[in-house]
Amino acid sequence: MGAAGPQLGPIGTAWAVDEEPQNTCSILSFWCGEKCPGTRVPNTWLPSPKALNHELSKLFNEMWDMDVNRFAPGKDYAIELQGKADAVQQGDSAVRDSAARHLFHYVNEERLKNTKTFATFISLLDNYETSTGVEEVVTLEEIAENNCFLDAILMTGVMKLAHEYLLKKKLAKPNLVDFKHQLYDIWFQLYPRKEGDRPDSCGFEHVFVGETRHGKQILGLHNWVQFYLQEKHKQIDYKGYITRKNKTRPDRDDQVLSIQFSWKGSVKPIGSTFIGVSPEFEFALYTIIFLLSEERVTRETVKIEEYELQIVVCRHGRHIGTAYPVLLNTSNED
Repeated sequence: MGAAGPQLGPIGTAWAVDEEPQNTCSILSFWCGEKCPGTRVPNTWLPSPKALNHELSKLFNEMWDMDVNRFAPGKDYAIELQGKADAVQQGDSAVRDSAARHLFHYVNEERLKNTKTFATFISLLDNYETSTGVEEVVTLEEIAENNCFLDAILMTGVMKLAHEYLLKKKLAKPNLVDFKHQLYDIWFQLYPRKEGDRPDSCGFEHVFVGETRHGKQILGLHNWVQFYLQEKHKQIDYKGYITRKNKTRPDRDDQVLSIQFSWKGSVKPIGSTFIGVSPEFEFALYTIIFLLSEERVTRETVKIEEYELQIVVCRHGRHIGTAYPVLLNTSNED
């Protein structure tokens, strides 16, 4: 980042992600890269399922159907799943590569460039220092880019539906300017990822861009567009897919995947991500779950299309610490 500049939204009291209670350490450590001292996570670990949230499932399926900017598999993009990834531990640096080629064989880049929410989203991906512990500095240009992105997604049907739902729950204000300020504070306000550090992170960076810790851990990076662009520039090496118990392997048209990859010298044993969805869909989904609960970690079981998911959202004070989908029937056992 460049020279310092003001940020929209007040600075809130931040909690370090490493303060995560023991009963939820496994989620952060295994699926997102966060780790609590003394916690070892087996490769076959899965979060305990909660009862299906029918209200959120209905809402998220409406959002899914309304997501006109979502990319269609086989039309707007094509993936090559290749081999099944080996079971590895967080922090391993050398693993067998079960995929000789990229995960993304083709992506319609013209549509990415010409769809405003994607285009403004992509403009944000180079605004961050990915190493934790290094203070972020925000420029006026970057603040403008953040606001352009929020303006773009707030015009979509997906975000309008999310806003209407939050209004009914009295969790958002009717004025879009106020709602935009709320979104900015949740996603873009800087905070220290580890207690004692300088402001080095934010929800957007962690979830959509990705971070590294001490060059040994990958934190976050749960977005398919960032994955594709990093893979295109030879920064990400896709290692293979993680299977689901009811399937021998994922399908090429699956739009939620669990995968293994390396990035900036580290390996992520499992990274879960939506594929093809628009930025506004993920923003809306995670924001809703974040605002519905004041718990340190919120896990909601939902069914979106054919996918039974546990959506995990971790709170960092008034901001998002991390957010990602977990395929509940994902396993390394078969």
